Amino acid sequence: MRILCTNDDGVHGPGLSVLENIARQLSDDVWVVAPDYDQSGVSHSLSLNDPMRLREISPKHYAVRGTPSDCVIMAVRHLMQDKAPDLVLSGVNRGQNIAEDVIYSGTVAGAVEATIIGIPAIAMSQAYDHRARASVPWNCAEMHGAEVVRKILEIGIPKGGCINVNFPGCEPGDVAGIEVVTQGRRSQDIIQVEKREDGRAIPYYWLTFGGRSETWEEGTDLWAVNNRCIAVTPLRIDMTDHSVLAQYAQGFLDKASRS
Repeated sequence: MRILCTNDDGVHGPGLSVLENIARQLSDDVWVVAPDYDQSGVSHSLSLNDPMRLREISPKHYAVRGTPSDCVIMAVRHLMQDKAPDLVLSGVNRGQNIAEDVIYSGTVAGAVEATIIGIPAIAMSQAYDHRARASVPWNCAEMHGAEVVRKILEIGIPKGGCINVNFPGCEPGDVAGIEVVTQGRRSQDIIQVEKREDGRAIPYYWLTFGGRSETWEEGTDLWAVNNRCIAVTPLRIDMTDHSVLAQYAQGFLDKASRS
């Protein structure tokens, strides 16, 4: 099995080494193609207006001046033309990618890009308490990662979808289990704009994320990670809201008949 590893924290991010260690428990044919620098929060953006630069770090290890999606495309369409990867692993991200994080995440986007190309993919993220400035328990993902990937591959990743995995912010022995859950939703009051001033009193702004106490809905990724469970969430590329499709079709049909 040929595995491609990528991320959004950059080619020197510690989570990428963790991911490569996970991949090497599954295969001896592991490639690493990751952004040259931190691309957190870039979502599924592509470098359409700037050239991409490719740098070989060591055999089968490359840095791309571009986004995670660029990296997957560069790997599959250029570096690995002779034989496409059988699996793409994206991560391990520094911090969880749950709820709305999924929309913004470059880590998830790397898996999504692989899915679009037609390659099975898994995004992996390691939660930690950033508000307490706690260290990232990388050993949690490293200890449980290969087991989770093996089980996912055994079950199968359907075409048109990828799998989002989040490891809880605890020691490996404190993990309460593995939960297959839906994508949750937070209160968006946590996102604020903070105004500051530079040395010349010219204002500039940062997006900040405040903490607040919430009750997590059981069965969601929010609930699982906050209860020390590994959260496994199947995602689909098809963003159609099928639950209201018929309602809209009927609504426009009624409008046309009244015209």
